[in-house]
Amino acid sequence: MSYAGDRVVHDADAHIMETPMWLRDHAEERFRDRLPVLAYSSGNELRQTGSPEDQQRDLLASFDQLAERHRSVEYRAVEADEIMLRKNFAATGAFLPEDRPRALDLLGFQSQLVFNTFHNGRLHDLEHAGDVDLAYAAARAHNRGILEFCAVDERLLSTCYIPLVDPARAVEAVDQAIADGADALLVASGCPPGFSPSHTDLFGVWARAEEADLPVVFHVGGTGALVDPSYFVNGLPIPHDFHGGDENFRSVDYMGIPGPPAQTLATLIFDGIFEAFPSLRVGVIEQGAIWVPSWTRQMESAFEAFSRHEERLQNLSMRPSEYVQRQIRFTPYPTEDVGWIVEQGGEDLVMFSSDYPHVEGGRKPLERFEASLGDASEAVRSKFYSENFAFLMGQRLKRNPD
Repeated sequence: MSYAGDRVVHDADAHIMETPMWLRDHAEERFRDRLPVLAYSSGNELRQTGSPEDQQRDLLASFDQLAERHRSVEYRAVEADEIMLRKNFAATGAFLPEDRPRALDLLGFQSQLVFNTFHNGRLHDLEHAGDVDLAYAAARAHNRGILEFCAVDERLLSTCYIPLVDPARAVEAVDQAIADGADALLVASGCPPGFSPSHTDLFGVWARAEEADLPVVFHVGGTGALVDPSYFVNGLPIPHDFHGGDENFRSVDYMGIPGPPAQTLATLIFDGIFEAFPSLRVGVIEQGAIWVPSWTRQMESAFEAFSRHEERLQNLSMRPSEYVQRQIRFTPYPTEDVGWIVEQGGEDLVMFSSDYPHVEGGRKPLERFEASLGDASEAVRSKFYSENFAFLMGQRLKRNPD
């Protein structure tokens, strides 16, 4: 029996583990040497030493050896028992696309929405670095890589990155992503450089997403530093993250995760984006959901305080919380109390996610979510595990019915 058993489960957050040359391999030739080769710390199982040339050679050799181990009879003989135990590069289908369908069979998930692991921050930094040509070239390379990986199985749903730094190019990037078969548009959940995500010049992005019935998704990791680094200057050693390395977030910067999506979504609501595009759907992925009930109440308070004086608020036909219910969905972390979120915010807001194959997703996400759902009805569970994700994905999921 698969990990999910008989339950219909759609996974709103899954990943590939990009190999060292992944972005360069998918880039146009004239940009390849300007794009980063990935470096890995001990937390991601591969350590680099020596000169850059030695590091690159050793990394590529290590991945060749790792791929051979994944293909071995011995490795595959126990993968059914270890499907939720192996993490990061050790997991089945983490970086070999031909293995991912087998992982889906063992997991028992009807679909997975697939994100990169290492490039959100890099794509964000390129978007803010001033070289617009390189920013869009990197996004195109990312999107080719994601689409290629997901092409091996209809259950794999691709997320194509759209830099918003140049609104005209952003629209062109959306058009290309739609033409290439993207299943979702990934944008940074923070502010573009120099203007608001609600700027009228970006209306073409939201209009095309709405017309194509394509969701827009945010994901953790693409908004720069979550908190001021000075918070870690406390006279004590900085703790390692849960990978055992230094590249991921810890308890202090974890607290800053809701900030960018909360501010961006509130701005889009107040400035009328969801009013103007009532069928636009947004997924907030791996940024938690425990903050959502209080955030919606804060927006309601802001609406009450400022609607008498702000014309933009007077032009809204609904209250802020109603736009959230109508158009936005969130993935809670497995450590969050989903039952409480449902009680406070309603049953339509939250979606299951495994974070496969990342270690922070844990070995028992279903069990932890089940425990926090408590005595919730089967109807609530069905919405959490499948229906809310199906709503977010729209027509894209109909090619892969339950």
